[in-house]
Amino acid sequence: MMKKILSVFFLACCSCIVMAQDNVIDEIVWVVGDDAILRSDIETQRLYNQNEGVRLDGDPYCVIPEQMAIQKLYLNQAKIDSITVNENQVIQSVDQWMNMAVNQIGSREKLEEYFGKKFSQIKDERKEMVREQQVVQQMQHQLIGEIKLTPSEVRKYFSQLSQDSLPNIPTTVEVQIVTLEPKIPFEETDAIKARLRDFTEQVNSGKMEFSTLARLYSEDPGSASRGGELGFMSKTQLLPEFANVAFNLKDPKRVSQIVQTEYGYHIIQLIEKRGDRINCRHILLKPKVSDKELADATTRLDSLYNDLQANKFTFEEAATFVSYDKDTRNNKGLMVNQDYESSNMGTPKFEMQELPQEIGKVVYDMKVGEISKPFTMLTNKQKEVVAIVKLKARTEGHKANLADDFQALKAIVEAKKREELLNDWITKKQKSTYVRISDGWRNCDFKYPGWIKE
Repeated sequence: MMKKILSVFFLACCSCIVMAQDNVIDEIVWVVGDDAILRSDIETQRLYNQNEGVRLDGDPYCVIPEQMAIQKLYLNQAKIDSITVNENQVIQSVDQWMNMAVNQIGSREKLEEYFGKKFSQIKDERKEMVREQQVVQQMQHQLIGEIKLTPSEVRKYFSQLSQDSLPNIPTTVEVQIVTLEPKIPFEETDAIKARLRDFTEQVNSGKMEFSTLARLYSEDPGSASRGGELGFMSKTQLLPEFANVAFNLKDPKRVSQIVQTEYGYHIIQLIEKRGDRINCRHILLKPKVSDKELADATTRLDSLYNDLQANKFTFEEAATFVSYDKDTRNNKGLMVNQDYESSNMGTPKFEMQELPQEIGKVVYDMKVGEISKPFTMLTNKQKEVVAIVKLKARTEGHKANLADDFQALKAIVEAKKREELLNDWITKKQKSTYVRISDGWRNCDFKYPGWIKE
Protein backbone atom coordinates (compact mmCIF):
# COMPACT_ATOMS: atom_id res chain seq x y z
CA MET A 1 0.00 0.00 0.00
CA MET A 2 2.83 2.43 0.92
CA LYS A 3 4.48 1.78 -2.46
CA LYS A 4 1.23 2.61 -4.24
CA ILE A 5 0.76 5.80 -2.22
CA LEU A 6 4.32 6.93 -3.02
CA SER A 7 3.84 6.24 -6.73
CA VAL A 8 0.58 8.19 -6.72
CA PHE A 9 2.30 11.10 -4.95
CA PHE A 10 5.04 11.06 -7.61
CA LEU A 11 2.44 11.09 -10.42
CA ALA A 12 0.61 13.97 -8.79
CA CYS A 13 3.81 15.99 -8.52
CA CYS A 14 4.75 15.32 -12.15
CA SER A 15 1.30 16.18 -13.46
CA CYS A 16 1.11 19.62 -11.86
CA ILE A 17 2.66 21.71 -14.63
CA VAL A 18 3.11 25.27 -13.44
CA MET A 19 3.74 28.28 -15.63
CA ALA A 20 5.73 31.34 -14.55
CA GLN A 21 2.55 32.92 -13.21
CA ASP A 22 1.97 29.82 -11.03
CA ASN A 23 -1.23 28.96 -12.90
CA VAL A 24 -1.85 25.19 -12.82
CA ILE A 25 -2.52 23.88 -16.33
CA ASP A 26 -3.40 20.33 -15.29
CA GLU A 27 -3.53 18.13 -12.23
CA ILE A 28 -4.57 14.68 -11.08
CA VAL A 29 -7.90 15.00 -9.31
CA TRP A 30 -8.87 11.31 -8.92
CA VAL A 31 -6.85 8.11 -8.74
CA VAL A 32 -8.62 4.76 -9.23
CA GLY A 33 -6.33 1.77 -8.76
CA ASP A 34 -3.25 2.56 -10.87
CA ASP A 35 -5.13 4.97 -13.16
CA ALA A 36 -5.29 8.75 -12.83
CA ILE A 37 -8.11 11.08 -13.86
CA LEU A 38 -6.85 14.51 -14.89
CA ARG A 39 -8.66 17.82 -14.66
CA SER A 40 -8.18 18.12 -18.44
CA ASP A 41 -9.86 14.70 -18.97
CA ILE A 42 -12.94 15.95 -17.14
CA GLU A 43 -12.98 19.23 -19.05
CA THR A 44 -12.67 17.43 -22.41
CA GLN A 45 -15.56 15.14 -21.53
CA ARG A 46 -17.63 18.13 -20.42
CA LEU A 47 -17.08 19.72 -23.85
CA TYR A 48 -18.04 16.47 -25.61
CA ASN A 49 -21.25 16.32 -23.56
CA GLN A 50 -22.00 19.96 -24.32
CA ASN A 51 -21.39 19.43 -28.05
CA GLU A 52 -23.69 16.40 -28.13
CA GLY A 53 -26.43 17.96 -25.97
CA VAL A 54 -25.96 15.46 -23.11
CA ARG A 55 -27.62 16.66 -19.90
CA LEU A 56 -26.21 15.52 -16.58
CA ASP A 57 -28.18 15.10 -13.37
CA GLY A 58 -26.00 17.20 -11.13
CA ASP A 59 -22.73 19.14 -11.07
CA PRO A 60 -20.65 18.04 -14.11
CA TYR A 61 -17.46 18.26 -12.00
CA CYS A 62 -18.96 15.64 -9.70
CA VAL A 63 -20.89 13.48 -12.18
CA ILE A 64 -18.22 13.24 -14.91
CA PRO A 65 -15.28 12.12 -12.71
CA GLU A 66 -17.50 9.54 -11.00
CA GLN A 67 -18.55 8.19 -14.42
CA MET A 68 -14.87 8.02 -15.41
CA ALA A 69 -14.01 6.23 -12.15
CA ILE A 70 -16.72 3.64 -12.77
CA GLN A 71 -15.38 3.13 -16.29
CA LYS A 72 -11.90 2.55 -14.89
CA LEU A 73 -13.29 -0.17 -12.60
CA TYR A 74 -14.71 -1.95 -15.66
CA LEU A 75 -11.53 -1.43 -17.71
CA ASN A 76 -9.39 -2.84 -14.92
CA GLN A 77 -11.58 -5.95 -14.79
CA ALA A 78 -11.51 -6.18 -18.60
CA LYS A 79 -7.68 -6.33 -18.49
CA ILE A 80 -7.87 -9.19 -16.00
CA ASP A 81 -10.40 -11.01 -18.20
CA SER A 82 -8.49 -10.23 -21.45
CA ILE A 83 -11.45 -8.55 -23.15
CA THR A 84 -10.73 -6.94 -26.55
CA VAL A 85 -12.82 -5.17 -29.19
CA ASN A 86 -12.94 -5.11 -33.00
CA GLU A 87 -10.60 -2.29 -34.07
CA ASN A 88 -12.42 -1.87 -37.41
CA GLN A 89 -15.69 -1.14 -35.58
CA VAL A 90 -13.89 1.41 -33.42
CA ILE A 91 -12.48 3.20 -36.49
CA GLN A 92 -15.86 3.20 -38.27
CA SER A 93 -17.60 4.62 -35.20
CA VAL A 94 -14.95 7.34 -34.82
CA ASP A 95 -15.13 8.32 -38.49
CA GLN A 96 -18.92 8.60 -38.30
CA TRP A 97 -18.68 10.77 -35.18
CA MET A 98 -16.00 13.03 -36.70
CA ASN A 99 -18.07 13.56 -39.85
CA MET A 100 -21.19 14.28 -37.79
CA ALA A 101 -19.31 16.71 -35.51
CA VAL A 102 -17.83 18.62 -38.45
CA ASN A 103 -21.24 18.86 -40.14
CA GLN A 104 -22.85 19.98 -36.89
CA ILE A 105 -20.32 22.67 -36.01
CA GLY A 106 -19.64 23.84 -39.58
CA SER A 107 -16.01 23.01 -40.42
CA ARG A 108 -12.83 21.29 -39.24
CA GLU A 109 -11.40 24.63 -38.22
CA LYS A 110 -14.41 25.42 -36.02
CA LEU A 111 -14.20 21.96 -34.44
CA GLU A 112 -10.53 22.53 -33.64
CA GLU A 113 -11.34 25.94 -32.18
CA TYR A 114 -14.17 24.50 -30.06
CA PHE A 115 -11.98 21.81 -28.49
CA GLY A 116 -8.77 23.84 -28.58
CA LYS A 117 -6.96 20.94 -30.28
CA LYS A 118 -5.87 19.80 -33.72
CA PHE A 119 -8.24 17.63 -35.73
CA SER A 120 -5.87 14.65 -35.45
CA GLN A 121 -5.71 15.04 -31.66
CA ILE A 122 -9.51 15.13 -31.39
CA LYS A 123 -9.71 11.99 -33.55
CA ASP A 124 -7.10 10.14 -31.46
CA GLU A 125 -8.90 11.08 -28.23
CA ARG A 126 -12.22 9.99 -29.66
CA LYS A 127 -10.71 6.68 -30.81
CA GLU A 128 -9.48 5.91 -27.30
CA MET A 129 -12.83 6.97 -25.85
CA VAL A 130 -14.83 4.75 -28.22
CA ARG A 131 -12.47 1.81 -27.70
CA GLU A 132 -12.89 2.07 -23.93
CA GLN A 133 -16.67 2.44 -24.24
CA GLN A 134 -16.86 -0.75 -26.30
CA VAL A 135 -14.64 -2.63 -23.86
CA VAL A 136 -16.88 -1.48 -20.99
CA GLN A 137 -20.01 -2.63 -22.84
CA GLN A 138 -18.50 -6.08 -23.40
CA MET A 139 -17.39 -6.24 -19.77
CA GLN A 140 -20.90 -5.32 -18.58
CA HIS A 141 -22.42 -7.95 -20.86
CA GLN A 142 -20.05 -10.57 -19.46
CA LEU A 143 -20.83 -9.59 -15.88
CA ILE A 144 -24.58 -9.68 -16.41
CA GLY A 145 -24.89 -12.66 -18.74
CA GLU A 146 -28.27 -13.38 -20.30
CA ILE A 147 -31.26 -12.30 -18.25
CA LYS A 148 -34.21 -14.65 -18.65
CA LEU A 149 -37.53 -13.56 -17.20
CA THR A 150 -40.69 -15.62 -16.80
CA PRO A 151 -44.13 -14.06 -17.44
CA SER A 152 -44.88 -14.47 -13.72
CA GLU A 153 -41.87 -12.26 -12.82
CA VAL A 154 -43.17 -9.52 -15.12
CA ARG A 155 -46.68 -9.81 -13.68
CA LYS A 156 -45.24 -9.69 -10.13
CA TYR A 157 -43.32 -6.50 -10.94
CA PHE A 158 -46.48 -4.94 -12.42
CA SER A 159 -48.65 -5.92 -9.42
CA GLN A 160 -46.23 -4.24 -7.01
CA LEU A 161 -46.46 -0.86 -8.73
CA SER A 162 -48.89 1.75 -7.48
CA GLN A 163 -51.04 3.53 -10.05
CA ASP A 164 -48.84 6.62 -9.76
CA SER A 165 -45.69 4.54 -10.38
CA LEU A 166 -46.87 2.87 -13.59
CA PRO A 167 -44.50 3.75 -16.45
CA ASN A 168 -45.77 5.94 -19.24
CA ILE A 169 -45.74 4.18 -22.61
CA PRO A 170 -45.07 6.72 -25.38
CA THR A 171 -47.15 6.93 -28.55
CA THR A 172 -46.16 4.28 -31.09
CA VAL A 173 -47.10 3.84 -34.73
CA GLU A 174 -47.00 1.08 -37.33
CA VAL A 175 -46.19 2.24 -40.86
CA GLN A 176 -46.32 0.64 -44.30
CA ILE A 177 -44.23 2.03 -47.15
CA VAL A 178 -43.91 1.89 -50.94
CA THR A 179 -40.81 3.37 -52.57
CA LEU A 180 -39.71 4.05 -56.13
CA GLU A 181 -36.10 4.64 -57.11
CA PRO A 182 -35.73 7.26 -59.85
CA LYS A 183 -34.14 5.85 -63.00
CA ILE A 184 -30.48 6.65 -63.45
CA PRO A 185 -29.75 7.66 -67.09
CA PHE A 186 -27.20 5.52 -68.96
CA GLU A 187 -25.18 8.69 -69.52
CA GLU A 188 -24.72 9.07 -65.75
CA THR A 189 -23.59 5.48 -65.13
CA ASP A 190 -21.33 5.59 -68.21
CA ALA A 191 -19.70 8.79 -66.90
CA ILE A 192 -19.09 7.18 -63.48
CA LYS A 193 -17.56 4.07 -65.06
CA ALA A 194 -15.35 6.25 -67.25
CA ARG A 195 -14.08 8.11 -64.15
CA LEU A 196 -13.34 4.83 -62.36
CA ARG A 197 -11.52 3.47 -65.44
CA ASP A 198 -9.45 6.67 -65.46
CA PHE A 199 -8.62 6.18 -61.77
CA THR A 200 -7.56 2.60 -62.51
CA GLU A 201 -5.30 3.74 -65.33
CA GLN A 202 -3.68 6.39 -63.11
CA VAL A 203 -2.94 3.79 -60.41
CA ASN A 204 -1.72 1.06 -62.77
CA SER A 205 0.57 3.52 -64.57
CA GLY A 206 2.02 4.80 -61.29
CA LYS A 207 0.79 8.37 -61.79
CA MET A 208 -1.32 8.40 -58.61
CA GLU A 209 -1.65 6.34 -55.45
CA PHE A 210 -4.98 4.56 -54.98
CA SER A 211 -5.20 5.94 -51.43
CA THR A 212 -4.77 9.53 -52.67
CA LEU A 213 -7.59 9.14 -55.21
CA ALA A 214 -9.81 7.61 -52.51
CA ARG A 215 -9.23 10.57 -50.19
CA LEU A 216 -9.99 13.02 -52.99
CA TYR A 217 -12.94 11.38 -54.71
CA SER A 218 -14.46 8.39 -52.86
CA GLU A 219 -18.06 8.92 -51.71
CA ASP A 220 -17.80 6.45 -48.85
CA PRO A 221 -17.46 8.81 -45.84
CA GLY A 222 -16.45 5.94 -43.56
CA SER A 223 -13.30 5.00 -45.48
CA ALA A 224 -12.38 7.98 -47.69
CA SER A 225 -10.42 9.73 -44.91
CA ARG A 226 -8.35 6.54 -44.49
CA GLY A 227 -7.47 6.38 -48.17
CA GLY A 228 -10.34 3.98 -48.84
CA GLU A 229 -9.04 1.36 -46.40
CA LEU A 230 -11.77 -0.87 -44.94
CA GLY A 231 -9.71 -2.88 -42.44
CA PHE A 232 -9.69 -6.67 -42.10
CA MET A 233 -13.07 -8.20 -42.85
CA SER A 234 -14.49 -11.64 -43.59
CA LYS A 235 -16.66 -12.44 -46.62
CA THR A 236 -19.82 -12.29 -44.52
CA GLN A 237 -19.04 -8.71 -43.46
CA LEU A 238 -18.97 -7.49 -47.07
CA LEU A 239 -21.66 -7.29 -49.74
CA PRO A 240 -21.59 -10.50 -51.83
CA GLU A 241 -20.78 -8.74 -55.13
CA PHE A 242 -17.97 -6.80 -53.46
CA ALA A 243 -16.59 -9.85 -51.60
CA ASN A 244 -16.54 -12.06 -54.70
CA VAL A 245 -14.21 -9.63 -56.48
CA ALA A 246 -12.13 -8.54 -53.47
CA PHE A 247 -11.29 -12.08 -52.36
CA ASN A 248 -10.14 -13.01 -55.87
CA LEU A 249 -7.55 -10.20 -55.98
CA LYS A 250 -3.94 -11.42 -55.81
CA ASP A 251 -1.68 -8.50 -56.79
CA PRO A 252 -1.70 -5.50 -54.38
CA LYS A 253 -0.35 -3.28 -57.18
CA ARG A 254 -3.33 -3.86 -59.47
CA VAL A 255 -6.90 -2.55 -59.36
CA SER A 256 -10.07 -4.61 -59.70
CA GLN A 257 -12.70 -4.42 -62.37
CA ILE A 258 -15.64 -2.10 -61.66
CA VAL A 259 -18.08 -3.61 -59.14
CA GLN A 260 -21.72 -2.55 -58.83
CA THR A 261 -23.48 -2.86 -55.46
CA GLU A 262 -26.60 -1.32 -53.96
CA TYR A 263 -24.39 1.59 -52.79
CA GLY A 264 -23.03 2.48 -56.24
CA TYR A 265 -19.92 1.60 -58.27
CA HIS A 266 -16.55 0.58 -56.79
CA ILE A 267 -12.98 -0.21 -57.72
CA ILE A 268 -10.92 -2.22 -55.21
CA GLN A 269 -7.25 -2.64 -54.36
CA LEU A 270 -5.91 -5.50 -52.24
CA ILE A 271 -3.74 -4.57 -49.23
CA GLU A 272 -3.31 -7.89 -47.39
CA LYS A 273 -4.93 -11.29 -46.86
CA ARG A 274 -4.86 -13.12 -43.54
CA GLY A 275 -6.55 -16.51 -43.66
CA ASP A 276 -10.26 -15.97 -44.29
CA ARG A 277 -10.02 -12.19 -43.80
CA ILE A 278 -8.97 -9.46 -46.17
CA ASN A 279 -7.93 -5.82 -45.92
CA CYS A 280 -8.52 -3.72 -49.02
CA ARG A 281 -9.11 -0.18 -50.25
CA HIS A 282 -11.99 0.93 -52.41
CA ILE A 283 -13.27 4.00 -54.19
CA LEU A 284 -17.04 4.43 -54.31
CA LEU A 285 -18.89 6.69 -56.76
CA LYS A 286 -22.66 7.06 -56.54
CA PRO A 287 -24.91 7.88 -59.51
CA LYS A 288 -26.66 11.24 -59.09
CA VAL A 289 -30.41 11.49 -59.54
CA SER A 290 -31.43 14.28 -61.90
CA ASP A 291 -34.36 16.60 -61.12
CA LYS A 292 -36.16 15.25 -64.21
CA GLU A 293 -35.89 11.62 -63.09
CA LEU A 294 -36.97 12.56 -59.57
CA ALA A 295 -40.00 14.41 -60.98
CA ASP A 296 -40.86 11.40 -63.19
CA ALA A 297 -40.74 9.03 -60.24
CA THR A 298 -42.93 11.41 -58.22
CA THR A 299 -45.46 11.50 -61.07
CA ARG A 300 -45.54 7.69 -61.24
CA LEU A 301 -46.06 7.40 -57.49
CA ASP A 302 -48.71 10.14 -57.59
CA SER A 303 -50.60 8.03 -60.14
CA LEU A 304 -50.27 5.03 -57.80
CA TYR A 305 -51.60 7.16 -54.94
CA ASN A 306 -54.69 8.05 -57.00
CA ASP A 307 -55.29 4.37 -57.84
CA LEU A 308 -55.07 3.48 -54.15
CA GLN A 309 -57.56 6.22 -53.29
CA ALA A 310 -59.88 4.79 -55.94
CA ASN A 311 -59.53 1.32 -54.36
CA LYS A 312 -58.23 -0.22 -57.60
CA PHE A 313 -55.92 -2.34 -55.41
CA THR A 314 -54.71 -2.42 -51.82
CA PHE A 315 -51.64 -0.81 -50.30
CA GLU A 316 -50.40 -4.31 -49.42
CA GLU A 317 -50.60 -5.34 -53.11
CA ALA A 318 -48.79 -2.16 -54.17
CA ALA A 319 -46.01 -2.81 -51.66
CA THR A 320 -45.63 -6.44 -52.79
CA PHE A 321 -45.58 -5.84 -56.55
CA VAL A 322 -44.43 -2.23 -57.04
CA SER A 323 -42.16 -1.21 -54.16
CA TYR A 324 -38.39 -1.09 -54.66
CA ASP A 325 -37.74 -1.48 -50.91
CA LYS A 326 -36.63 -5.11 -50.52
CA ASP A 327 -36.63 -4.87 -46.70
CA THR A 328 -40.40 -4.31 -46.59
CA ARG A 329 -41.63 -5.65 -49.93
CA ASN A 330 -42.09 -9.22 -48.67
CA ASN A 331 -43.73 -7.92 -45.50
CA LYS A 332 -46.60 -6.19 -47.36
CA GLY A 333 -44.80 -2.88 -46.89
CA LEU A 334 -44.73 -3.05 -43.09
CA MET A 335 -41.62 -1.44 -41.60
CA VAL A 336 -39.75 -3.22 -38.78
CA ASN A 337 -37.93 -1.36 -36.01
CA GLN A 338 -34.16 -2.03 -36.24
CA ASP A 339 -33.10 0.31 -33.42
CA TYR A 340 -30.97 -1.84 -31.08
CA GLU A 341 -31.56 0.54 -28.17
CA SER A 342 -35.35 0.43 -28.52
CA SER A 343 -37.62 -1.82 -26.49
CA ASN A 344 -39.59 -2.18 -29.75
CA MET A 345 -36.61 -3.58 -31.67
CA GLY A 346 -37.70 -6.40 -34.00
CA THR A 347 -41.36 -5.32 -33.93
CA PRO A 348 -43.38 -3.06 -36.28
CA LYS A 349 -43.83 -0.51 -33.48
CA PHE A 350 -41.95 2.81 -33.68
CA GLU A 351 -41.84 5.78 -31.38
CA MET A 352 -41.94 8.93 -33.50
CA GLN A 353 -38.25 9.75 -32.99
CA GLU A 354 -37.28 6.21 -34.08
CA LEU A 355 -38.71 6.68 -37.58
CA PRO A 356 -36.54 8.08 -40.40
CA GLN A 357 -36.88 11.87 -40.16
CA GLU A 358 -38.76 12.36 -43.46
CA ILE A 359 -41.26 9.60 -42.60
CA GLY A 360 -41.77 10.91 -39.06
CA LYS A 361 -42.71 14.36 -40.39
CA VAL A 362 -45.28 12.90 -42.77
CA VAL A 363 -46.80 10.40 -40.32
CA TYR A 364 -47.10 12.81 -37.38
CA ASP A 365 -50.47 14.33 -38.42
CA MET A 366 -51.88 11.31 -40.30
CA LYS A 367 -54.94 9.32 -39.24
CA VAL A 368 -54.99 5.52 -39.08
CA GLY A 369 -55.66 4.09 -42.56
CA GLU A 370 -54.63 7.33 -44.30
CA ILE A 371 -52.14 7.24 -47.19
CA SER A 372 -49.67 10.07 -47.74
CA LYS A 373 -48.93 11.96 -50.93
CA PRO A 374 -45.53 11.16 -52.51
CA PHE A 375 -42.43 12.66 -50.84
CA THR A 376 -38.68 12.28 -51.28
CA MET A 377 -36.38 10.75 -48.68
CA LEU A 378 -32.92 9.26 -48.22
CA THR A 379 -32.68 5.55 -47.47
CA ASN A 380 -30.26 4.12 -44.91
CA LYS A 381 -27.95 3.54 -47.88
CA GLN A 382 -28.11 7.26 -48.70
CA LYS A 383 -30.12 6.74 -51.89
CA GLU A 384 -32.69 9.37 -52.83
CA VAL A 385 -36.09 7.75 -53.42
CA VAL A 386 -39.73 8.75 -53.69
CA ALA A 387 -42.13 7.19 -51.17
CA ILE A 388 -45.70 7.01 -49.98
CA VAL A 389 -46.67 5.67 -46.57
CA LYS A 390 -49.79 4.35 -44.91
CA LEU A 391 -50.40 4.69 -41.18
CA LYS A 392 -51.46 1.15 -40.27
CA ALA A 393 -51.88 1.69 -36.52
CA ARG A 394 -51.33 4.24 -33.80
CA THR A 395 -51.28 3.53 -30.06
CA GLU A 396 -51.52 6.72 -28.09
CA GLY A 397 -49.30 7.32 -25.08
CA HIS A 398 -50.76 5.80 -21.92
CA LYS A 399 -50.07 4.27 -18.53
CA ALA A 400 -48.67 0.76 -18.95
CA ASN A 401 -50.99 -2.25 -18.69
CA LEU A 402 -50.23 -5.97 -18.96
CA ALA A 403 -52.65 -6.64 -21.81
CA ASP A 404 -51.12 -4.15 -24.27
CA ASP A 405 -47.60 -3.55 -22.99
CA PHE A 406 -46.18 -6.88 -21.81
CA GLN A 407 -43.03 -6.57 -23.97
CA ALA A 408 -42.39 -3.00 -22.81
CA LEU A 409 -42.83 -4.02 -19.16
CA LYS A 410 -40.54 -7.00 -19.69
CA ALA A 411 -37.87 -4.67 -21.10
CA ILE A 412 -38.25 -2.41 -18.04
CA VAL A 413 -37.82 -5.35 -15.64
CA GLU A 414 -34.78 -6.59 -17.59
CA ALA A 415 -33.21 -3.12 -17.45
CA LYS A 416 -33.93 -2.94 -13.72
CA LYS A 417 -32.25 -6.33 -13.15
CA ARG A 418 -29.23 -5.31 -15.22
CA GLU A 419 -28.88 -2.10 -13.23
CA GLU A 420 -29.15 -3.96 -9.90
CA LEU A 421 -26.48 -6.51 -10.92
CA LEU A 422 -24.08 -3.78 -12.10
CA ASN A 423 -24.71 -1.61 -9.02
CA ASP A 424 -23.89 -4.57 -6.76
CA TRP A 425 -20.70 -5.26 -8.74
CA ILE A 426 -19.57 -1.60 -8.57
CA THR A 427 -20.21 -1.44 -4.81
CA LYS A 428 -18.12 -4.58 -4.23
CA LYS A 429 -15.36 -3.43 -6.57
CA GLN A 430 -15.10 -0.08 -4.77
CA LYS A 431 -14.18 -1.87 -1.54
CA SER A 432 -11.20 -3.67 -3.10
CA THR A 433 -9.88 -0.77 -5.21
CA TYR A 434 -7.54 2.01 -4.10
CA VAL A 435 -9.24 5.40 -4.62
CA ARG A 436 -7.91 8.89 -3.87
CA ILE A 437 -9.89 12.07 -4.55
CA SER A 438 -8.17 15.46 -4.30
CA ASP A 439 -9.41 18.16 -1.96
CA GLY A 440 -12.00 20.32 -3.69
CA TRP A 441 -13.37 17.32 -5.62
CA ARG A 442 -14.72 15.34 -2.67
CA ASN A 443 -17.69 17.51 -1.66
CA CYS A 444 -20.13 15.77 -4.01
CA ASP A 445 -23.36 13.83 -3.67
CA PHE A 446 -21.98 10.73 -5.42
CA LYS A 447 -24.29 8.05 -6.80
CA TYR A 448 -21.97 5.48 -5.17
CA PRO A 449 -20.82 6.92 -1.80
CA GLY A 450 -18.17 4.18 -1.33
CA TRP A 451 -15.51 6.24 -3.15
CA ILE A 452 -14.60 8.05 0.06
CA LYS A 453 -13.50 5.57 2.69
CA GLU A 454 -13.62 6.85 6.26
